[in-house]
Amino acid sequence: MGTGPDLLWEHTPGKIDAKVLLEFVCCRLAGLPGGAGALALAADGVGAQLPVWRRSRPCTVVLDNASAHLDKAFKGRSDQLARIGVELFYLPPRSHELNDIERVWRSAKYEDYPHRGHTSVDAIAAAVDQALARQRTHIQGSAANFTRTA
Repeated sequence: MGTGPDLLWEHTPGKIDAKVLLEFVCCRLAGLPGGAGALALAADGVGAQLPVWRRSRPCTVVLDNASAHLDKAFKGRSDQLARIGVELFYLPPRSHELNDIERVWRSAKYEDYPHRGHTSVDAIAAAVDQALARQRTHIQGSAANFTRTA
């Protein structure tokens, strides 16, 4: 990951539940070796050594009220995630205008992925990857322009 904002995604077959979300946050966002299975040890340590592992730069994950976000299997690990450098920030209910990802999805869907006549799952995945990669470039370019201006 670079030093600026980034957009991360992952192809996930089936339902995205709290377990899948926790694994994504631990592996992809935090970079925790061993993923969610290592969270308790990394955060709680052994004896007086707290924590054993910590992310090099703090990270804030903005969440809405999707069921996976609120599930105890995910939300119940927020203290451990905070100890390894990942803070969870929950948006108020029914506040789509505060959720930046909604604008990213809308732009990806209507500007970067207008053709929806794909004939295979692999073709859909490739088109979605391409659309989200363009969004990542837009986000990083905007952040760089803002930094230069500031």
